[in-house]
Amino acid sequence: MGEVTIIGVDLAKNVFQVHGAAADGFVQIRRKLSRPQFTRFKAE
Repeated sequence: MGEVTIIGVDLAKNVFQVHGAAADGFVQIRRKLSRPQFTRFKAE
């Protein structure tokens, strides 16, 4: 996996969508996370 340079987060009440892309726009990560999972994801 390449280096993530762009991060997008769609905030909602219970489920968060996280997208990470390289500088060229290629998607590196796309996840659907619950509130507790999102908290752990931010700590990484």
